[in-house]
Amino acid sequence: MEPEVRVHLSWLLPSMIRFAMTLTRSRQDADDLVQMTCERAISREAQWSPDTKLESWVFRIMQTVWLNELRARGVRNRHSDAGEPDEERAVHGERIVESMLELDRVEAEIFSLPEAERVVLLLVCVEGLTYREAAEVAGVPIGTIMSRLSRARLTLMARLEATERPASANVQRMSICRR
Repeated sequence: MEPEVRVHLSWLLPSMIRFAMTLTRSRQDADDLVQMTCERAISREAQWSPDTKLESWVFRIMQTVWLNELRARGVRNRHSDAGEPDEERAVHGERIVESMLELDRVEAEIFSLPEAERVVLLLVCVEGLTYREAAEVAGVPIGTIMSRLSRARLTLMARLEATERPASANVQRMSICRR
């Protein structure tokens, strides 16, 4: 792998960690996923086309690695007696500011969205990918990205407005992420 590509890959680490947390909901699994993604990207660097945004290519690798891991876990769980669920919530530190409580509430609502909608919402609104880039990562048409994003925003707004402390301002701020 070219040294400059390694540097670019290292610059993507914060985004990769955020996306991995979105997929896994566990810090430990997210760290493992980022490591596996980096290993796969480095070993398959020749498959990357300079015409493709490196971030989109890496996120696509990450999503594929995670889906493969989930399938493998399913097989392992069928053959084990433990059968304990692997999903864990990320551990949050003590909340000392009201805004942190609000953020947790919004995060919980985001994680309760169907995975397809959650992934699109975070790719576009958090990671800043364009609809086209998000479509490449998710492997779906741009129209599907647009409809999933719209459904995610509307669902999120409705859920947040239905709770005691309206947080619709947070969702309205998310509307600026239109691409």
